[in-house]
Formats: sequence, C-alpha cells, structure tokens
Amino acid sequence: MERYRRNFNTLSQDEQTVLSESRVAVIGLGGLGGAVVEVLARIGVGALVLMDGDSFETSNLNRQILATEALVGHSKASAASARVGAVNATVQVAACHDFLDSENADATVKGCDLVIDCLDSIEARFLLESACKRAKVPLVSGAIAGTLGQVTTIFPQDPGLTLVYGDQTSPRSDGVEQEMGTLAYTAMFIAAIEASEAIKVLLNRGELLRNRLLIIDLMALSFDTVELT
Repeated sequence: MERYRRNFNTLSQDEQTVLSESRVAVIGLGGLGGAVVEVLARIGVGALVLMDGDSFETSNLNRQILATEALVGHSKASAASARVGAVNATVQVAACHDFLDSENADATVKGCDLVIDCLDSIEARFLLESACKRAKVPLVSGAIAGTLGQVTTIFPQDPGLTLVYGDQTSPRSDGVEQEMGTLAYTAMFIAAIEASEAIKVLLNRGELLRNRLLIIDLMALSFDTVELT
C-alpha cells in the first residue's frame, strides 16, 4: 500500500481495494485518452482495456501526453500499454490495436465495470454507448474543441447521448475539433474530470454528472451544468 499512501485518507484502504479489482476500458488514446490512462494507472485501477487503432502523428505532439517525437508513426495502444507498465506494473493491460466498430464494440466492453469515451467522432460515441447499454456498463463521455470541453456520465438505463447530440439520424458535423483545434490544457482538464467521474462511479460515492452535461469554456472561465431531460 506504500504506492498509494498519498491516496489516503481521501480514499480508504477498502476503496483502494475496490479500484484494484476494477476493470475499465478507455476508448480512444489521444489527447483525452492518454491523460485518462495516466490518472487511472497512478490511482490504482487494477485492469485497463486500452483501445485505439491509430498511430502518432507530429500534430499530436502539442497535446497528447503519450506522444513523443520518438513515437511518431508508432501505435497509440502500444504506447499506452508501455506507459502503464512504466508507471504501475501491477495494472493488468489489454491493448486493442483497432478502431471501435460494430463488430468489436460488444467484445471490447464485455467484462468491464466502466467505459470511458475519449473518441473524436459522434457516430463512434453512439456506437460505444449502445454497446455499453447492451452490456449494462456505465459510460463516462467527454469531448473537447479549442478551449471548450464537456463531460457527462451515462448509466445503461439513461437516455444519454441522444439528449446531447439529438437522435442518431440527426444531421451533424464531426468537424468542430478540426475547426477550433485542440489545446493541451483543455485535453488534460477534461480528462481529469472524466477520470474523476470514473472513480466516483467505481466507488459509488460523490455527486455524478448523471443526466447532466458539464460544459466548460476555459478561455471565458465559465462552468455550466445543463440538466439532460
């Protein structure tokens, strides 16, 4: 327990044990996902499923904590797995070198206690949410663009993303991140909130963003919570 000494007394030893026995999937290992993985490994979540079919590009270096110049062209899933091993070798890691799709979504979330959405596609988010609902697994969903970010926590019986984006047939654009760019501090800030929500779900304590959407603008320093009904 010496590793986790600074987690106490905010967390109890029993709660630390709960985390060590938890299995969490992080889908998308870019700016959000890399920072989420860092937090979960350090706080002691016992098993991580890390999924991303992408490789690092030079443009990732401005914000993605797992990206280094030496890793440009290398797998994000491999880098995430190696980082967890370097930070906390007690964590079990399953690295998935694929993009989420309709054929692998159910198998990816199966057996997990919680899933964290760090994707950059609304279509993929709906796909992940559907798989989580079938598996009866809670989902923490986050998104960023420029200095803007949002987070919500969705349980299987909740309406979820439909109340954020409209129904799945609604026309939409996935280009906001490309139009506004993505900054390191926005990614890390929203990732920290996603990780916090995940820990609260696993420990069944604290106030969740369930049926609520937290919207943050770090340039305006505004924090708004919208009820999703």
